[in-house]
Amino acid sequence: MNEQQTNMRSEIEKELKEHIIPFWLSMKDDEKGGYYGLLDYDLSLDKKAPKGCILNSRILWFFSGAYLKLGDKELLKAANHAYDFMMRYCMDGEKGGIYWSMTYDGKVLDDTKHTYNQAFAIYALSKYYLASANRQALDKALELFDLIEEKMRDEEGYLEAFNRDFTPSSNEKLSENGVIAERTMNTALHVLEAYTGLYEALVKNDASDADKECISEDMNNLQDKNLERVKKRLTDILILVRRRIYNPLLKRQEVFFDKDYNTLIDLHSYGHDIESSWLIDRAVEDLGESAFPDGEYEKIRDMTLEMAECVIDKAYNGQSFSNECEKGKVDDTCIWWVQAEAVVGFANAYRKTGEEKFLKAAENIWAFTKEYMIDKRQGSEWYWETRADGSPIRREIVEPWKCPYHNGRMCFEIMDMMRERD
Repeated sequence: MNEQQTNMRSEIEKELKEHIIPFWLSMKDDEKGGYYGLLDYDLSLDKKAPKGCILNSRILWFFSGAYLKLGDKELLKAANHAYDFMMRYCMDGEKGGIYWSMTYDGKVLDDTKHTYNQAFAIYALSKYYLASANRQALDKALELFDLIEEKMRDEEGYLEAFNRDFTPSSNEKLSENGVIAERTMNTALHVLEAYTGLYEALVKNDASDADKECISEDMNNLQDKNLERVKKRLTDILILVRRRIYNPLLKRQEVFFDKDYNTLIDLHSYGHDIESSWLIDRAVEDLGESAFPDGEYEKIRDMTLEMAECVIDKAYNGQSFSNECEKGKVDDTCIWWVQAEAVVGFANAYRKTGEEKFLKAAENIWAFTKEYMIDKRQGSEWYWETRADGSPIRREIVEPWKCPYHNGRMCFEIMDMMRERD
């Protein structure tokens, strides 16, 4: 690493330890469980705001990952707190799956069962299992995997929204820009992400149990079967993304689809493409080339590099990363999660190619984030969004979508990618 990379890594590690972690620890609700659901722009905490299950899952994932990264037992306690709330209140013990949202004191507020939401619960439970060795968490992640595969997909891929009893429902929750989508890139991406996390947890579980004579042959067979099932589905999703969601002519993913994968709108989501570029690379690296049909591994790897090349040209302005482009009109708003994913995505592209333009983009977007996206006010975290000039826009600091998952994960990934070599 050069001096600039070393400094960037140190700054990001400091941001994680001294800012992001303390802030989210302060959001813990010791009276009603889980974590508070709303802190407005003026830093007024609403202790009776609804608690989104996606927010709780992401917090569980974050504190589990932070514990694995730093080894601080207080972080595992924070993860335990999120896990207890999830298992006690967010899971539907009668019909299965995780709800959409709860009241502040744990009553069901919105009983929608969305595929996206089940995926985040799998992602969180898998990471929590790696942090805690709590087998119940892994079993629940596998249960949700089975639920998605049995009730929330068809032969062509993953569906979106369902009522509590898994009858289909309209997909307003993950449809934007004036369309209602029957399939979305976003749900497919996060099922992929979730199954990658579950696969990693199963591989770790298989390795840790391999030499334990007390495990029965039936249990070993079950572990092997689970690992192969998840591996197969993860491979299938990666191929689906390349063949049905990715547009090779425009070098981007389409975003909203009808049931037959006809795109509904001319929309380029820059943030999702740079996020996808590194998440897909992680998945194919975990699986290995032998998991794919002939030539598919290389085609997927080429696709992710094409996406990174495309967005560095279209969305990166030399200091920050724009949000999206709809019908040829660029939205240059700087969103917190988009900046975080751009730092990771370009660092990953540099790792793959050695091309300095990617490293420079990661460094410059981090510099912008450090200066403008991180809220310097005491008791705050990152702004939701700023204008292109860095001036903040008044939006909540915490709400059902605003969480430590993107920026916390950026810290974990950069700490790994730019770690000192002995």
